[in-house]
Amino acid sequence: MTEQFRPRGFTLLPPVVKNLLIINGIMFLAQFVAEKSFGIRLEEHLGLRYPGASEFRPWQLISYMFLHGNFWHLFFNMFALWMFGNALENIWGPKRFLIYYFITGIGAALIHYLVFYFFDLSPVLSDINAIMAAPTYQAVSDFISGDPELFQIYLKEIYSDPQKFFGAMEILRTSPDNKQAIYIVKNLLVDYREFYMNLPNVIGASGAVFGILLAFGMLFPNTLIYIYFFFPLKAKYFVIAYGLIELFYGFTGSGSNVAHFAHLGGMIFGFFLILYWKKKGRLY
Repeated sequence: MTEQFRPRGFTLLPPVVKNLLIINGIMFLAQFVAEKSFGIRLEEHLGLRYPGASEFRPWQLISYMFLHGNFWHLFFNMFALWMFGNALENIWGPKRFLIYYFITGIGAALIHYLVFYFFDLSPVLSDINAIMAAPTYQAVSDFISGDPELFQIYLKEIYSDPQKFFGAMEILRTSPDNKQAIYIVKNLLVDYREFYMNLPNVIGASGAVFGILLAFGMLFPNTLIYIYFFFPLKAKYFVIAYGLIELFYGFTGSGSNVAHFAHLGGMIFGFFLILYWKKKGRLY
């Protein structure tokens, strides 16, 4: 017999889900007020940077989960947290649910930046290190042409004296052994490397929410979820479909502003944590 699942309402919210909803709402309001009233973008300080970057702080592994890019980003995350987290917390209890939420949220961030390192950052660092070892006009020009738009943003918004760099490049083109030109170009590359490492900034509860979605599908596999409130689909198929979609978007780069591998990371960490609890006989 197929079990049907429909949210019962906010009056029966368990404490952790309720408080997570409240905190996320307060933080979204704080983001708005801080930027409009004081010109402070909280996501610049509390969003999650790459762990090897100079702007990374350990608390960002937690704080990033409570910031959102816009109202709809917040709404859909909180709707899913309420819809699926309600049942999980009622079964697991507040402590285990909170542990699961933070582990999947942190795991999502780790997977996201692991993928970022191997497929994005590592090639750039390798190119920079190769140029630093043998700086030539052609090597630097080829590096810039790899992402000219981003390099222009760096020169306009970060680098203090773009003309100094272009002058050094011109000297390097005609005098490859000019020490002053090499020094200027090397310094820019060191600074650009730091800029590039600090560039990604992840915010949102999506990783933890996808972990919750995975847990719901594992614990209630035959429960019907109503897509757009009309089309029934068993939870296990819903989770599989969502996972495949995120995998596709992650590898194709579709929706580049969305951390698809973070979503998958939340599901991966959730999957292994549930298996661990099940093996220990402490799933419920």
